[in-house]
Amino acid sequence: MSQMQFGVFTVGDVTPDPATGVAATERERIKAMVAIAEHAEQAGLDVFATGEHHNPPFVPSSPTTMLGWIAARTSRLLLSTATTLITTNDPVKIAEDYAMLQHLADGRVDLIMGRGNTGPVYPWFGKDIRDGIDLALENYALLRRLWEEDVVDWSGRFRTPLQGFTATPRPMDGVAPFVWHGSIRSPEIAEQAAYYGDGFFHNHIFWPKEHTQRMVALYRRRFAHYGHGTEQQAIVGLGGQVFMRRNSQDAVREFRPYFDNAPVYGHGPSLEEFMAETPLTVGSPEQVIERTLAARDYVGDYQRQLFLLDHAGLPLKSVLEQIDLLGEEVVPVLRKEFAIGRPAEVPDAPTHAALVAKAGGSGSARTGSAADGSAADGSTRDDERLAQFDTKEAIAP
Repeated sequence: MSQMQFGVFTVGDVTPDPATGVAATERERIKAMVAIAEHAEQAGLDVFATGEHHNPPFVPSSPTTMLGWIAARTSRLLLSTATTLITTNDPVKIAEDYAMLQHLADGRVDLIMGRGNTGPVYPWFGKDIRDGIDLALENYALLRRLWEEDVVDWSGRFRTPLQGFTATPRPMDGVAPFVWHGSIRSPEIAEQAAYYGDGFFHNHIFWPKEHTQRMVALYRRRFAHYGHGTEQQAIVGLGGQVFMRRNSQDAVREFRPYFDNAPVYGHGPSLEEFMAETPLTVGSPEQVIERTLAARDYVGDYQRQLFLLDHAGLPLKSVLEQIDLLGEEVVPVLRKEFAIGRPAEVPDAPTHAALVAKAGGSGSARTGSAADGSAADGSTRDDERLAQFDTKEAIAP
């Protein structure tokens, strides 16, 4: 793989096609997501990522089931999540599910941890949304220990204690899947990613570039503060949304009804206003290349770029055409242009093989936190140290 990874992510919404008024069935939508992943590999892309949702109109409630199926039907594609709900999932189940997937996929697995954006999901899984940040911090601290330690003694606020517990299977080659922490608006999550030396993924689709710039800059500063390397050595990923036709006017005309009726931003600002204020790009492949390359000007050199293509009821045929345009006309240029002037100290995008090599066979490729985070009783205090972080000070320009 190249220094950067390029791919697609899906949120798995079932939305009526405004051109026909007809929505896909759940089965059709699930099968379409699999087809998108397979086509992404065929087109030469590096990554496919699926969201995790537990409410209509979304279908991807079981990412590991879907990714395991895709793993069996692909050979090179890196399989990821657009969000793994670290708040409402049990860390024990995450540890075991993704280690199992890691073995089945021969290491082609990583995760983007997130809190999700659906309030009702918390009580459905016995949690309180007011504990969202605290759950993210405590659950992730436990998850890391479950992957890194063969036998875990642990107690915390949000789940029953563990005594002499071993998560099975153990991570492949003794190296856990690489973790990105995804957030659009929470500086605490950028801080968490920096603390552990993990990746930070900013889903760059709703906010102006100045907001993204501040969040990524915060993560880079804190990554260096915790001793993981320079700010340039931090691991950054961006999301984005595009719709392309070779003629930009055709793209705008075709995409407008989908934008106007989209569940998340329909019936609000116009398509033109949204494109001016956010990274949404509807136009020609050249315009997508130009806007994507411009991201380096405000976030620095980064490691992963994922595109949302299949939102808002777009028919599968149109989505596969988008993937072809990405693979044939956009990504080859982006790979070449992003490599120009890329400083030598900027790390490549993470892969399992690279993490194993970094570990040197020692069984853990984690950079490690500034302190090991363990208290005498076996519980972790990472969440307490992170909770003291001053978000207002951190995001000041």
